[in-house]
Amino acid sequence: MSIPVLKFDAVIVGAGGAGLRSAIQLSEAGLKTAVLSKVFPTRSHTVAAQGGVAASLGNSEEDHWTWHMYDTVKGSDWLGDQDAIEFMCKKANEVVVELEHYGMPFDRTDDGKIYQRPFGGHMSNFGEKPVRRSCAAADRTGHAMLHAMYQRNVKANTQFFVEWMALDLIRDEEGHVLGVTAMEMETGQVVIFHARATIFATGGAGRIYYSSTNAFINTGDGLGMAARAGIPLEDMEFWQFHPTGVAGAGVLITEGVRGEGGILRNSSKERFMERYAPNAKDLASRDVVSRAMTTEIKEGRGCGANKDYVLLDITHLDPATIMKRLPGIHEIGLQFAGVDCLKEPLPVVPTCHYQMGGIPTHYSGRVVMPQGGDMNSVVPGFYAGGECACASVHGANRLGTNSLLDLLVFGKSAGDSAVEDLKAGRAHRDLPKDVADKTLARISALDNRKGGANVHETRLAMQRTMQDHAGVFRFSDLLKQGVSKILEVEKAARNLEIKDKSMAWNTARTEALEMENLIEVAKATMISAEARKESRGAHVRDDAPDSPEFPNGRNDAACPSSRLSSRRARTNWSPE
Repeated sequence: MSIPVLKFDAVIVGAGGAGLRSAIQLSEAGLKTAVLSKVFPTRSHTVAAQGGVAASLGNSEEDHWTWHMYDTVKGSDWLGDQDAIEFMCKKANEVVVELEHYGMPFDRTDDGKIYQRPFGGHMSNFGEKPVRRSCAAADRTGHAMLHAMYQRNVKANTQFFVEWMALDLIRDEEGHVLGVTAMEMETGQVVIFHARATIFATGGAGRIYYSSTNAFINTGDGLGMAARAGIPLEDMEFWQFHPTGVAGAGVLITEGVRGEGGILRNSSKERFMERYAPNAKDLASRDVVSRAMTTEIKEGRGCGANKDYVLLDITHLDPATIMKRLPGIHEIGLQFAGVDCLKEPLPVVPTCHYQMGGIPTHYSGRVVMPQGGDMNSVVPGFYAGGECACASVHGANRLGTNSLLDLLVFGKSAGDSAVEDLKAGRAHRDLPKDVADKTLARISALDNRKGGANVHETRLAMQRTMQDHAGVFRFSDLLKQGVSKILEVEKAARNLEIKDKSMAWNTARTEALEMENLIEVAKATMISAEARKESRGAHVRDDAPDSPEFPNGRNDAACPSSRLSSRRARTNWSPE
């Protein structure tokens, strides 16, 4: 069967914030660049980001990148790569100003500077008090960001392939990445994208959980493709549960609500975060707030008929401020909770939100993997940025507003590295003779299999298993059971059957292919979580409690020897 081949200097998979930022660097360097996306670029999941992007501009009060770096290292529960964190925090002001020059409509102070609000975990003078560091466009920052960068790409003549799904990474015998195979969703046609540089910016995989703030397109496609191509994933046990998802709906309520003065209350109307984080209170880091909320609920202080959520109260704030700074939240409250947040508190519960792990990368955006004795061997021709990548700036827990900063800094970095490598003479390499065989075999198996597993039932079994066995709090026996259960789900995921055999807009086939990616991520998460015997950041085990020997359940004596060597070479701050 003859497969069409499209040749580009660079192919980028994903058109969210990281993908668009990478594309700007490549296209403006005069390189022929293709961007593949399952949805129109401005509908990518970055559009859901509300609160802002972190940068120590100091527009409202004194700030410094070293304070930002310290907060990020501490927020990562001392697992973050401090070289990468330093790089990100130093670059923050630059990428925000660039975004402003692209036309990003940031909120403004009275004197015309970018407005900044406080956010959880971001502190002044190495933890002294909260600081205004988040640069926002009301509560629609991601939406504004996507539109600004998409228009910049249109100007730069980036070629977009909208409603295309990348299926497999192409590697040759020497390990070089040569592009991807992809499917046009409208026709079902499989095409080979042959490129000198391949950048993954495929976002997260929050749909492995039953309750998630993630869009339905967030199915871990990049991680699944990387894993199938023999590239290991890193830090997959660490998943952030955002403290404030609308109870029963999972829709995100930005941390910016608490940054503007919102208060979390239990059934007694108590501001309970004062007990868990006396200094930061409601603006403590997300893992701390999520665990505090879960504890309140488990100990019977939850709200509602089932006592299964807490309240986010902004009724004491000026309605004019809410409608100016948080207009989308008022709308979300009405639509998804049936609550007018100007008059009554919002019901909220911790909800799966963000993966700290992903495809291992250097802070240059180049993908690395263990090879021989080198733990950081570069995979030639392969780059990644954004949530699908793991430079490990977030370590075991991410601070709010560092995600948009991550995708800007490392999206740009990946693009710059690709430009550098291509300008240095990296050429198109010959495609393997069997380049599309595995892709075509997977599709053929789906189309011809009879008596296989149902996609919806298999996905639901995976999501329930992840929710029940690898949630906010993790228990030794449940994790062991979870590994066995997810391996059983994997067997079903390898034996899926679809009833619709048509070519055009076959959503059944698309969902089955997405399921094959999701199960790779779910398996990596569950096995990694069971294997990490300490508590750290978002990974909290019942059998690793706080003690003098193991503060907060961390095994700091063992961790630095393996995690702060090689890539994590710098240790400006040691665990506190």
